[in-house]
Amino acid sequence: MPQEATGAQQPATRTETQTEQESHRLQAVLAVAAITIGIAALILGWIPATHLPGAVLGVIGLPVALYSQMISATTNERWLNVIGMIASFIGAGFALSNGGFSI
Repeated sequence: MPQEATGAQQPATRTETQTEQESHRLQAVLAVAAITIGIAALILGWIPATHLPGAVLGVIGLPVALYSQMISATTNERWLNVIGMIASFIGAGFALSNGGFSI
């Protein structure tokens, strides 16, 4: 290699462990929000009397979880995002079957 022949130092590269140790505050907050909204949509969608809030939370939770999945940095965040997506989708489905957006 030419770098070794000339004795030039290679620039320090960032390793994967250094990248993993950085703070991912936005991604973590979005992942927790996605799972929280998803579980709330699931619970509220299951109860027939609370179908409207369940439908609204389901419709809000799914795009939040999808965006959070798109920018997630760690496997733990991705797990939370997928669980939040599924919970939001099922919660919205329960809410729509119980009356959906009707008052």
